[in-house]
Amino acid sequence: MMRRIRWRIAVPYVVLILLVMTGLVLYLSGLLQDAYESVLQDRLVAEASLVLDRLESSLQSGDTGDLDQQARRWSDLSGVRITVIQTDGLVLGESHKDRAQLDNHLYRLEVQHALDGDVGLSVRFSQTLGYRMMYVAVPRVTGDRVTHVVRLAYPLSEVEAGVTALRRLLVMVSVTAAFIGVLLSIGIAERITKPVRLLTRVAQRMTEGDLEARLLPTTRDEIGDLTHAFNEMATALRDKIDVLADERGRSSAVLENMADGVVITNADGRVRLINPAAVRLLDTDEARALGRTFAQVVRNHRVIELWQRCQEGGGEESELIEVGASRAAVRFIISPIRDSDQRSLLVILQDLTRLRHLETVRRDFVSNISHELRTPLASLKALVETLRDGAMNDPPAARRFLDRIDTEVDSLTQMVQELLELSRIESRQAPLRLDAITVDALIGPAVDRLRPQAERAVVRLSVTFEPGLPPVLADAEGIGQVVTNLVHNAIKFTPSGGEIDVSVSGQGDYVTVSVRDTGVGISAEDQPRIFERFYKADRARSGGGTGLGLAIAKHIVESHGGTIGVQSAEGRGSEFWFSLPTVTASA
Repeated sequence: MMRRIRWRIAVPYVVLILLVMTGLVLYLSGLLQDAYESVLQDRLVAEASLVLDRLESSLQSGDTGDLDQQARRWSDLSGVRITVIQTDGLVLGESHKDRAQLDNHLYRLEVQHALDGDVGLSVRFSQTLGYRMMYVAVPRVTGDRVTHVVRLAYPLSEVEAGVTALRRLLVMVSVTAAFIGVLLSIGIAERITKPVRLLTRVAQRMTEGDLEARLLPTTRDEIGDLTHAFNEMATALRDKIDVLADERGRSSAVLENMADGVVITNADGRVRLINPAAVRLLDTDEARALGRTFAQVVRNHRVIELWQRCQEGGGEESELIEVGASRAAVRFIISPIRDSDQRSLLVILQDLTRLRHLETVRRDFVSNISHELRTPLASLKALVETLRDGAMNDPPAARRFLDRIDTEVDSLTQMVQELLELSRIESRQAPLRLDAITVDALIGPAVDRLRPQAERAVVRLSVTFEPGLPPVLADAEGIGQVVTNLVHNAIKFTPSGGEIDVSVSGQGDYVTVSVRDTGVGISAEDQPRIFERFYKADRARSGGGTGLGLAIAKHIVESHGGTIGVQSAEGRGSEFWFSLPTVTASA
């Protein structure tokens, strides 16, 4: 029945009438009850004040023996229950019960308010009398303190009876109004839906191909406007179809030639359109992608989570994510398509790999080189100004300052040379001279050159080789530079009396060289960045060096097909290691 528009119009009217009348009954019942109780409250307060005045002489004299009799007398006159209460909660007078059987009234809510000097009010079920009562308590104040409380109680049965009668009347009115509303709703719905049914028949003829079908307007209301608009739609339909076909052709041409990738998914999360740029970035093909789920096409959990957030939140989502084996930096912009399918999503893929790389290189180089050049240049500036201010006239001081200048210039020269070397290694302009060489011949000379420096620093330097190690294919000069850098750093950051152990061992097709020291160690937050160009841990900034040694060592090792790493605990030493493939593995 609810499939018919007639009932869709009529039923809401009926439900609305019932809801309104029900709400009105509840509201008026509560309003009337509140009004009755408010009037009753005012009456009880006035009567309590009157009773308190009549009992004033007895309370003032302390003669409480006849309070029960007085309370009953005033109760008979007013028709309410009267209780006289002392400040400690003891009942001194009661009109309806034997006060000897009553419990202490100190913690009654209305009594508590009266003891505070206010008029106390409470509505609750009386365990003594067995029905709901309204209690009003008025304090007797002598000087600045409360000495007694007179409480009046009145049953609420009369109020509830009046509200019940009114509720019955309102229910009858509501039922009558609902019946009339049903009849009016059905009549109105029938009048509205008749032209809609005629429009439906014409629409069915148009779906069967009869685009010349028309319906003459019979009214000048919204239905007549709808009929007129429907006829105009039928007239313009064929032209719209042609326009849409042209636009689709142009859109297809744009998508085919876009540099950015485009993917459209339907409400089920399946790909219904993908252009060549998206095919290239996602490393797939169009035939395999169409009809599959978006998760199967992208195969990247971060992209899938981004797509899900857009689908659930309904707003545009954007994030830069590395995808594919090449780790291409792609910005995914996902937004809902505002058409008939509200859950269709448009995914734009912008390849920012080259731009991101260039920006990172530029930012890191500017930041690092400016940081490293600032100290020697500031020192040179200070030395020159000192000489200019008169130190040139003091030959010993001038010589000392010139030696310092020479040292700073040597530091800048070393930095430039290491930068050039690192640049040549990164750009592969420094070809490796690879030879099959034994590990002891590769490692031993580099360690021996640093023994005098270790002895001056009072640091024990030892080398251990695992027997039977195969030769490695390596550039002896480059690997020697790596070993020299690692051992030199170990000596520099190991205090007197410490130890440095250089050990060489075999692990499968690789030979691993480890430099372990008992020095100051490296903090956990510094370890991930220790191989960056110009990066120095806080403990290393006070010493010399350009901060390029470990970066050069990393590039040399990786150019051999090996890996380099570090394990360290701050205050307990460090272990730097690198691995090189053996001749058999390289072959």
